[in-house]
Amino acid sequence: MTTALTVADLTLTYPDGGGRITALDQVNLAVRGGEIAAITGPSGSGKSSLLAAVSTLIRPDAGCMLLETPSGSWDLAALSRREAAALRRDQIGIVFQQPNLVPALTALEQLEAMTHLGQTFLVSPRRCRETRAHAMELLAAVGLADHHHKRPAHLSGGQRQRVNIARALMNNPALLVIDEPTSALDQERGAAIIDLILQVVHDHQAATLLVTHDHSHLHQMDAVYSMIDGRLTRNAASLAVA
Repeated sequence: MTTALTVADLTLTYPDGGGRITALDQVNLAVRGGEIAAITGPSGSGKSSLLAAVSTLIRPDAGCMLLETPSGSWDLAALSRREAAALRRDQIGIVFQQPNLVPALTALEQLEAMTHLGQTFLVSPRRCRETRAHAMELLAAVGLADHHHKRPAHLSGGQRQRVNIARALMNNPALLVIDEPTSALDQERGAAIIDLILQVVHDHQAATLLVTHDHSHLHQMDAVYSMIDGRLTRNAASLAVA
């Protein structure tokens, strides 16, 4: 079985006074491992709600989100809170718009901490060495091996976003969810981050959703979707590529 995410008829509403407002209106999309599906649209159109639902951070009202991997398959819409938390830790990598790095931790420690989330037992020295080696490999992959000892305050905006990406890959996720990774960067650094994402998605074969306002790199994506008022439409150009 290969990795794939399939979203079918996903619907999400929020309370709005005496009624409800629709954030996601029967959304459908599919992305395979090693591919990136980009999602564009105006602010408030539902993009962040879609990422939150796919990341299991919120539960939709209806629909199916099937994540298939070589190790198993899950309907992300049907998980309990405990199951969702475990799956996020083991199978889902999230790259937030802002890196949200822990100020007191070095770049290396930011990654190492991901491996220990949710663990209540003492980690063996051998496991610690393996974790550190893997973290260093990822920092090298994003060009930060020589900066592993630096804390966020001593890293540039682009470097912090690279740590953010490496951290999301620490547990070898099957699904990668990326929210506006270039919004706080200039054009040159933004282009470098997109190139990095393309590389790591190909190398790690994660099924990837990427929300962006920057249309300059959409030609590099495997599929492009537009979201308006909670409705998602695949662009004709990406259909031709597929």
